[in-house]
Amino acid sequence: MRVVCPPGHIFRRSRPMSLVMAFIGRQGAVMGGDTREIITNGDIARTETLEYELYQGRIITDDDLRQRAEDLGISLIIRDDKRKVVLRDGILVGEVSETAGGITRKRRLYATAGEYALAEISGDTIRLTGQGKGSNFIVLGSPVARQIAHSCIREKGKICTLHDAIKIIILSMERSSEASATVSGIYELIQTPEKVSLSGIIERDRKECRQES
Repeated sequence: MRVVCPPGHIFRRSRPMSLVMAFIGRQGAVMGGDTREIITNGDIARTETLEYELYQGRIITDDDLRQRAEDLGISLIIRDDKRKVVLRDGILVGEVSETAGGITRKRRLYATAGEYALAEISGDTIRLTGQGKGSNFIVLGSPVARQIAHSCIREKGKICTLHDAIKIIILSMERSSEASATVSGIYELIQTPEKVSLSGIIERDRKECRQES
């Protein structure tokens, strides 16, 4: 998302420096998510330079990130305590978000055995952007993390079991954290064998969004 501001404007931004990844199988679903959140405060042009370098995979370690932010005169907070995947009523829910100019947008993934749905949340609106059934990997997060995850999926080839999928998610998390400061070395894995209708939880989330606005 691009934010248009006057030249030299100072603003606060929290970007989706994340990796949330799920496998939806017929016998169950598993989801993993890192815990990284990067909050910046500074000149818009310089912040976009930092983000571009992060997204291109040019900044690998946390020390590299802190040094580059200092070089650009940007205030930086790195946190590894943001929970991005949860189990709600037998349904796995993962989320990545970004905040800029006081506006927060979220991408949310719902997964259960044999089925998934993707939604975008902005203000009091939840818009369904995709859904599917069968055996699929779904990946959300920063461009460099998504690229690494898809590479791991291709490398391992055909998935036979949920255990195979878990190994691919773990490999993706570990490689992403080693290759980019956008992903933390800490991650969570949750799985469920349950098959639950997704329409109910999505409708409840819609009502909660309207109530909170």
